[in-house]
Amino acid sequence: MSELIIIGYEDQAVANKAFAEVQKLKDGHVVELTGLAVVTVDEDGQTHVDTPARSEEVALSATAGALWGLVFGMVILTPAMGVVGAAVGGLIGKMNQMGVDGKFRGKVQELLGPGSSAVVIMASEVTEDRFAAAMAPFGGTVLKTSLSEESEKELAEQLAGPDTTA
Repeated sequence: MSELIIIGYEDQAVANKAFAEVQKLKDGHVVELTGLAVVTVDEDGQTHVDTPARSEEVALSATAGALWGLVFGMVILTPAMGVVGAAVGGLIGKMNQMGVDGKFRGKVQELLGPGSSAVVIMASEVTEDRFAAAMAPFGGTVLKTSLSEESEKELAEQLAGPDTTA
C-alpha cells in the first residue's frame, strides 16, 4: 500500500524546508519514497514543480515512475481537465475508486492557490509517528489518501495498456 500525502503551505520557503526534511527522513528510513515533489504556484497562477529526481535522490522503477507521474498529473496538474478519450476517462475512474476522486483533487486545488506551495509525497512505507513528529515544526495543511497494492497494480496495468505478447 502506498500513501499519497500532500502538505500545503502559504510560504514557499517553509515548503522548501519541509521538502528537504522529507529527503532527510528518507535517508533515515522513516519514509520510503516512490515519489516526491515540491509544487509552487506563483502569483500569476503558474505551477512550478521541483523534484529530487534531478539529483537522483529518489530512484524509481519504471512502473513506480509511471504511476507517480500519473497520480501527480491527475491530482496536481490537471484538476479541471475535460475527459479526452476513453483511456484518460478510465484512468480517472480508477483513481476515483482508489480514493483520489474529484473531492480529494478539489481539496488539493484549494491548497494550491496563487502564492502557495505544497510538498507532494508518495510513499510505500511511512513510520507515522516519527514522520509526523519531524514534520510538525513546519505546520501546513495535510491531505492524505492510501493506494492499495492491488489498485496500484491495476493502475499500472491500465497505464501500460493491454499485453500483446501472447
